Amino acid sequence: MTEMLPPIDRDAYDPFPNREPELLTHREDEPLGGTDPAAEQRINSLLGSGGPAAAGGPPGAAVAEEHTAAAHADSGGSRGGSSRKLGKGGWLRRALYTFIAVFVVLPMAAFAVAYMFVDVPTPHEVAEQQSGVVTYFYEDGEEMGRDAPDGNRVILSASEIPEEVKHAVYAAEDASFETNRGFDITAIARAGWHQVTGGTGGGSTITQQYVKVAMEADDHTLQRKATEIVRAFKMNNQQTKSEIITAYLNTIYLGRGAYGVQAAAQAYFGKDVDELDKHEAAFLAGVIQAPSRSDNREYAERRWNYVMDQMVENGWMSQSERAEAEFPEPLDPDQTQPTTMSGSKHYIKERINAELEQIGYSESEVRVNGYQIHTTIDERAQRLAEETVRDAMEGQPENLRDALVAVAPNSGAIRAYYGGELSEENQRDWAHTPRNPGSTMKPFDFVALLQQGKGPGETYDGSSPRTFGEGDEPVTIHNVNNEQCSNCTVAEAMKRSLNTVFYDMVVNDTGARAVAEAARSAGMSERSELDASDAGISIGGGGNVVTPRDMAAAYATFAADGIQRDSHLISRLTTSDGETVYQARPEGTPAFDHDEEKSEQIAGNVTQTLEDVLPHSNLSCAGGRPCAGKTGTHQSHEDNENSQAWMAGYTPSLSTAVWVGDAGSDPIRDADGNKVFGSGLPGQIWRDFTDAYLEGTEHEEFTEVDVIGEPAHEPEPERDRPDTPGHDDAPPPRDEEQGREDDDRGPPDDDEHPGHGDGSGNGDDDGHEQPGEPDPPREPGEGRPGNGDGGGDDGGGDDDRGGIIN
Repeated sequence: MTEMLPPIDRDAYDPFPNREPELLTHREDEPLGGTDPAAEQRINSLLGSGGPAAAGGPPGAAVAEEHTAAAHADSGGSRGGSSRKLGKGGWLRRALYTFIAVFVVLPMAAFAVAYMFVDVPTPHEVAEQQSGVVTYFYEDGEEMGRDAPDGNRVILSASEIPEEVKHAVYAAEDASFETNRGFDITAIARAGWHQVTGGTGGGSTITQQYVKVAMEADDHTLQRKATEIVRAFKMNNQQTKSEIITAYLNTIYLGRGAYGVQAAAQAYFGKDVDELDKHEAAFLAGVIQAPSRSDNREYAERRWNYVMDQMVENGWMSQSERAEAEFPEPLDPDQTQPTTMSGSKHYIKERINAELEQIGYSESEVRVNGYQIHTTIDERAQRLAEETVRDAMEGQPENLRDALVAVAPNSGAIRAYYGGELSEENQRDWAHTPRNPGSTMKPFDFVALLQQGKGPGETYDGSSPRTFGEGDEPVTIHNVNNEQCSNCTVAEAMKRSLNTVFYDMVVNDTGARAVAEAARSAGMSERSELDASDAGISIGGGGNVVTPRDMAAAYATFAADGIQRDSHLISRLTTSDGETVYQARPEGTPAFDHDEEKSEQIAGNVTQTLEDVLPHSNLSCAGGRPCAGKTGTHQSHEDNENSQAWMAGYTPSLSTAVWVGDAGSDPIRDADGNKVFGSGLPGQIWRDFTDAYLEGTEHEEFTEVDVIGEPAHEPEPERDRPDTPGHDDAPPPRDEEQGREDDDRGPPDDDEHPGHGDGSGNGDDDGHEQPGEPDPPREPGEGRPGNGDGGGDDGGGDDDRGGIIN
């Protein structure tokens, strides 16, 4: 028989004695795990007596008590335990729900809403947007030139675009185009990873690229990317793949002012798109990523090779076709482009386009918006630069190339930029092409020494020849004309450009890395290549190559008292209404020491030393104007010949670098058959340009600084050279020749760096004495070639072979 607990006396029942009653609206929450003491007492007595009968309860009381306890558990004491049990799981579920809502539901809802409202312009609508004219201005606001869209633009139908062209573009930009949904999640994730890790590579499909062009959206934001994906997805759903690729190929910008493949085919090859072969199609596809670099031969050929290889990989070209393919040579831009930025100005435009990319404006965006580009170019300086170079080079051998860059030290603004004349024979910007600098690197050796607290009075053994290193690879260095200076100060060695002193300095005191760091700190960009592991950097040979622009910028840091400012061509970017969208604000930083005064002192010591070089090379500025500088040469692959010649110099208000050389490493001689040295054609151009540009201006003085280390003394020059016909006793003006007999190293030759080949020769002689062999006739003031392959201001090389171009 079932026994029940005795019934509860509800009138006397008080589960929580000694507690004031509370209003429901003011009651305090029970602590977790709260209990009913009266109920517990009754249950405990029941359990302790062995059953409900012991408590004297009637039958059925147990059931009633069970219901009472259960009800109380739901509303009272056991609630706290349940809450603890659900706490972890509850929070986990809530976090999961929140994550799904934020990262799945809301994006899907936003995607759906955006899908309903976005649209994509047609190719004809896009073409109307792309009709802007870009205007270039000199520093004073006078117009320099204009670029208009290509007049050959035609909107083609799908059937008018050859499959070869489409395949080339797929290979270059989006191999999965035929199968993707308008966007590629894998490519987007890969691009995101590259952004996080600092890598390169985009994640946009052809459809996304069309959307970006159509919407004139080039900002790097998540909102733009998300909207682009929605539009690409919608376009992919509403149009066929044939329609999409046709729209893309009718609107994409391909450089030279050409929008669309038909205009590009005319701009580069002078033919219609249906006449292009696979090789030419691959060229056009290759320049899509960076159309502003389409006339950079090295870049264009590298991209062409990539596209051709991708066509083979995707089955659009046979391996045998690829093996037989040759790079298609585009036409001269002046023959096809509707622009007034032609001739030598073409290279200014190229450098401006590259700078626009660096500051975040694509050439296409600038064209679409019809922006006005205000340059740093001084109209008078540019005219004088072009006239001076042309006058000096008139009638000179056709193999000679030339470049001049002038920089304002107080701002980094490029006042004149001449990379040569654009022609069918010459399509390289020589002001932007790295070449072996020869002894124009020696001031940076000196900077590294000054940073150690040693100065122009430091002495070295300047005798010639000298052998450095032991074992299997000793290096023998010569001075030009085998000049001797057994206890030579740095100041005297700089004036006479004695290679043995500077090679010794770098090998035994500063190290090559310190020289490379000094040059970088002065403003040499990554475009110039400096080998921090090779002592040949001391005399500018081997794999060390510098652009004339970088040389002018680095010497400008000396002129600016050790404050480095990046060289630049763009001053402002404005809309057609005059609203400024970009303003250059060059900030100077101490180059050679964190302390500005120390950096000034180092630069001042370099300047004081270089001031004595110019009179020694017959290159003093007119009217006694203070100026400083250094000449340099690099040896040809032929013995006793030069292939490159330099002059870099400055006043307090202008730093200018001039280079004259061969496109490869063949010998350079002037119209009279004489060897070209830095004190020759380059020095003549530098001096005439500097004098003409600064004529009538105030003579500015260099900042006076304390000498670092011991002051320099003047040693008596010691000479030890063969008494050969053609030598005279008067010390000639010199041009740097560096010498390293054993070094046939150097980076592999390529089109980007012609001439630095397999050697590090810098100068006009291979260092082997040849008594009894007369030198060729020389013009008065022209330095004579050395019997050593080392360097003074006038000949020699740091390698017995020099740079060779194959």
